[in-house]
Amino acid sequence: QVQLVESGGDLVQAGGSLRLSCAASGRTVASYNMAWFRQAPGKEREFVAVISKSGTSRKYADSVKGRFTISRDFAKNTVYLQMNTLKPEDTAGYLCAADEGLYSSVAYSWSQRYDYWGQGTQVTVSA
Repeated sequence: QVQLVESGGDLVQAGGSLRLSCAASGRTVASYNMAWFRQAPGKEREFVAVISKSGTSRKYADSVKGRFTISRDFAKNTVYLQMNTLKPEDTAGYLCAADEGLYSSVAYSWSQRYDYWGQGTQVTVSA
């Protein structure tokens, strides 16, 4: 199994940028469909982005499309989320997740598909 540790969260002004990291250990990130979710206080967990095992598919929530980019580095066994033009509504705890099953172009945003989760890193965007 894989262990996931997120980092990179911070307090940033609206319009700013952050890069979140999800460092994996135990198995290579190439073995998993890797995703980012976020959860704000009092709200449900929300899909943000996913990269398939093959790397050929990347999907984003409509709310972040064009602003966020998911990527991975096999040498560092790490998945990244580059976040640009941040908005106050992006404020949330961001969690990294790994799905060891087949990639689904329909179900990639379902949190219940994901087998492993990190503890999260907090992103706060001030107006």
